[in-house]
Amino acid sequence: MYRIVLKATRMAQDIVKKVIDETDIAVDATLGNGNDTLFLSNLLHRGKVYAFDIQTIAIEKFKKTIHERNIKNVILINDGHENILNYVMEAPKAIMFNLGYLPGGDEKIITRPDTTLKALSDSLKILKPGGVITLVVYTGHLGGAEEGLLIDEFIKKLDPKIYSVMQIKFANRDERAPYLIVIEKNDSYNEDKHNILC
Repeated sequence: MYRIVLKATRMAQDIVKKVIDETDIAVDATLGNGNDTLFLSNLLHRGKVYAFDIQTIAIEKFKKTIHERNIKNVILINDGHENILNYVMEAPKAIMFNLGYLPGGDEKIITRPDTTLKALSDSLKILKPGGVITLVVYTGHLGGAEEGLLIDEFIKKLDPKIYSVMQIKFANRDERAPYLIVIEKNDSYNEDKHNILC
């Protein structure tokens, strides 16, 4: 068992855990099987989790979990994450993306580069200073490599005065293995001041 070099999804959760407080707002931009949503819900006892998925099957499945566990702090949104600004009016401290397709679902229904990049761009706008965005990127499926490449190009252009960006890849595994991107927003960043200076 490895205790330090963990799966990308576990590393993402460990990073988020260090950042959020129980009263914060968080977003699971890709509900899927609900692992990240449940993880966030358990941390945010007095906070709130927005969970997006375009697939009704994922939403309905997690509704059962909400009922069974009497979860009160999750808002399910049956829409694409590219529409995040239509729903999230508060500044999240953490936004988690787990790209690709729904495990056990239709592998033809995948996250797409255009919608993912829009969601990521808009997420950066609303992310609370000191907050993080995590992206677990899968490149092994059809369309995954293109999505990963475009995301990699996008994050390289982010202003280092505002965002610190880290990419974690396994060096001794298949190059198609999932990898993690972490974006932290400078906690002293003042959007109003920045806009004035610009």
